Amino acid sequence: MKATLRVKVVPGAKRDEIVGRLGDRLKIRVSAPPEGGKANAAVCALVAQALGIDARGVTVSQGTTSPLKTLTIEGCGQERADELLKL
Repeated sequence: MKATLRVKVVPGAKRDEIVGRLGDRLKIRVSAPPEGGKANAAVCALVAQALGIDARGVTVSQGTTSPLKTLTIEGCGQERADELLKL
């Protein structure tokens, strides 16, 4: 099972949270800075926690240096990811 998720990431926020829909993407705020992959790791951990899967199952497949990213989620079907993340 594999799912993809398009996100808009806002690094350096006060707290980590999944905000909601922003156009065709999911807006996510993380407190980690956008340096050295820290924000990407925080996004993957937050999404994995929301889906109840291991953080290693979520990777940034596109947009590693951009706020607009595509995440690949292993171990979770697309339908379940959409439902749990309220898309």
